[in-house]
Amino acid sequence: MAEPPAEDSTDPKLTLNRRAFIKGVIAAGAVATSASYLFRGSGALLGQPSLPGSVERLITLNVNGQVRRVDVLKQETLATTLRYKLGLTGTKLGCDRAECGACTVLIDDVPHYSCSVLTHTVRARRVVTIEGLASATGTLHPVQQAVVDEQGFQCAFCMPGFVMATVGFLKTHPNPTRAELAHGISGNLCRCQDYNKILTAMMRGAEYMRRA
Repeated sequence: MAEPPAEDSTDPKLTLNRRAFIKGVIAAGAVATSASYLFRGSGALLGQPSLPGSVERLITLNVNGQVRRVDVLKQETLATTLRYKLGLTGTKLGCDRAECGACTVLIDDVPHYSCSVLTHTVRARRVVTIEGLASATGTLHPVQQAVVDEQGFQCAFCMPGFVMATVGFLKTHPNPTRAELAHGISGNLCRCQDYNKILTAMMRGAEYMRRA
């Protein structure tokens, strides 16, 4: 008995049907994923709380005075969220293990290494990054202006962390001595080793803040 002829994979109709089938599978998967994502984090919309032990991924953050909704993994750090989810790349990732201070941000006015803070823990708290220091009209913060005036950095990779640490320190120590300020921001490291110029710029920033 003769066997039926094999399908010709080069047949345009067959190729078109396969393409349509693949597109349909992808579209169906996208719809299913979107639906599961929507209802996974929308307990409030359905009037039901999240299951015990579950972690809501779509959360609300207060960053630089703005309310932002963002999809966050339960193990995701604040530095990752700020840089790669919210586009706030002024927060630098240096060591990524709480040693260099390049990722320093203010959380409720207190400096923190954002690479070692889980994003889920800062809900209902105020986060400020280097982008949030300038005024709405574009006027630089006094510490930022001091950096410009004193040209206090070389490569400036560490600059955002130093500025944020200084701003946080000056909120509770507005009139520090040079030694006090050096101790207050000693958790930040400079790969260019230009600490003398950095400290001079930060002291000028303290002076500008007292004038403001």
